[in-house]
Amino acid sequence: MAQSPADAAPEMKKLGVVLTDRGSRYAVTGARVTSRAEVDAVLAALKTDRAYARATHNTWAAMLPTGALKADDGESGAGMVILRMMEREGLQDHLIIVTRWYGGKKLGGDRFRRVQDAVRAYLNPA
Repeated sequence: MAQSPADAAPEMKKLGVVLTDRGSRYAVTGARVTSRAEVDAVLAALKTDRAYARATHNTWAAMLPTGALKADDGESGAGMVILRMMEREGLQDHLIIVTRWYGGKKLGGDRFRRVQDAVRAYLNPA
């Protein structure tokens, strides 16, 4: 019997929607990972949730033993924002995904602040 993506993926810490801005909603998810295969497994498992699969953007960054990886998923520059925050925290062997559901109004540069806010919510849970 074949494993589903959720069965093969490392355990995720899924905070759900942590903030909204002008109709856009942001969620954050993370997991301990040590390889690109584990990153792909976590992304696939996250997208088994229909809401996340239909999100406008699932941007992410990962710090692996082999180096850093990131993807903007259409939200240009967002992956680098996540990666820089992870580097400043010294977070290793980890993946952080910021999900955005577009709310109909462009946020301009504020979109980077919202990505930072979402990552902060993950790194420093209240």
